[in-house]
Amino acid sequence: MESFSLILAIVVATALAFDFTNGFHDTANAMATTISTGAMKPKVAVAMSAVLNLVGAFLSVEVANTISKGLVDEAGIRPEVIFAALVGAILWNLLTWLVGLPSSSSHALMGGLIGATIASAGVGAVHGDVLVTKVLIPAIAAPLVAGIAALLATRLTYSLGRKADGNASKKGYRAGQIASAGLVSLAHGTNDAQKTMGVITLALVAGGAVAPDSDPPMWVILSAGLAIALGTYLGGWRIIRTMGKGLTDLQPQQGFAAQTSAATVILASSHLGFSLSTTHSVSGSVMGAGLGRKGGVVRWSTATRMFVAWGLTLPAAALVGALAEYVTGFGSWGTAVVAVFLIASSAAIWKLSRREVVDHTNVNDTDIETEEPAGVITTAIAAVTPPPASGPATASEDPVPAFPSQATAERTPTTTTTV
Repeated sequence: MESFSLILAIVVATALAFDFTNGFHDTANAMATTISTGAMKPKVAVAMSAVLNLVGAFLSVEVANTISKGLVDEAGIRPEVIFAALVGAILWNLLTWLVGLPSSSSHALMGGLIGATIASAGVGAVHGDVLVTKVLIPAIAAPLVAGIAALLATRLTYSLGRKADGNASKKGYRAGQIASAGLVSLAHGTNDAQKTMGVITLALVAGGAVAPDSDPPMWVILSAGLAIALGTYLGGWRIIRTMGKGLTDLQPQQGFAAQTSAATVILASSHLGFSLSTTHSVSGSVMGAGLGRKGGVVRWSTATRMFVAWGLTLPAAALVGALAEYVTGFGSWGTAVVAVFLIASSAAIWKLSRREVVDHTNVNDTDIETEEPAGVITTAIAAVTPPPASGPATASEDPVPAFPSQATAERTPTTTTTV
């Protein structure tokens, strides 16, 4: 095994801690729709997702190589820079988890790495062409492609199942959801676990433990896979609630279409070495599936909060990473100060989360106030939807009023828990 210095051991441990937060932060990507539609019980869903995340970690190293060899100049990186980058990524993951926002762990990691690298070696140490082609462009394209694919798939699914027996159709789509959720979990392990592999490999190169341009060692692949699987099993219940119930209300047909579309986009990007955000892909597919059902409403207030978080992820993590790198530049005591700050901040965020616990017992509880009337985009989609066939509605597509808030007002209010 490679020879380790103390700082290198700290960096590896911190990277695995980030991988752990990535796991519970992104559990919603694979399992939110499956849990919200009742296709699987919450604890069973996250257990299956954890196992498949671990398996996916062994399928490819293309994304890991993008992180370790392509994004920044290896020659200008010290282990302390990697440590500072991870501090920025972990804190952003924890903050967005606390408020239940599905932001991108991938972009948090890359933002922290970019900020710390610039603070240490200057702007020239960041490869701008790789940043644009393999990070920024996929960040914009992924939710659009996944959303359009899910919208079309939802329309096709309802069209093909219009004459099918309603109950049998829903059972079939629930089974399809389980399969597609497994595919998303596998894709998540293939894409996201590799990011931690890439960071650890970059740290090993910077610390002189492995040769430049090396692929991740096997122990790095195994430890990264185990860390993300453990985080996934614990379940990021706050974000699962937002993704499963906060954006739109999904039927099994929509859940199947959303997850299949997202998995296709994620696996394709992993094969091409794009450091794609699985959060962006799944969020886009969920919104597309919501718009694909006649009368479906996407809650744009929640979506807007998500978009703002997405836009802030790279710069916020970069700023924290740069500040952390500045402090570590003072030597060993500076690194110790940053480590204490990370531990104290993480503990404070966890304590705040205990004020209102969200777990597998209440993850599907929703706030009635999240219901909102159809907005401009939903109305435009509905305008081009063919009118329903005459006769009674089939069970394969539940009739939904144009303004769900009116239906909500007619129901007896229930006690709910807010995130």
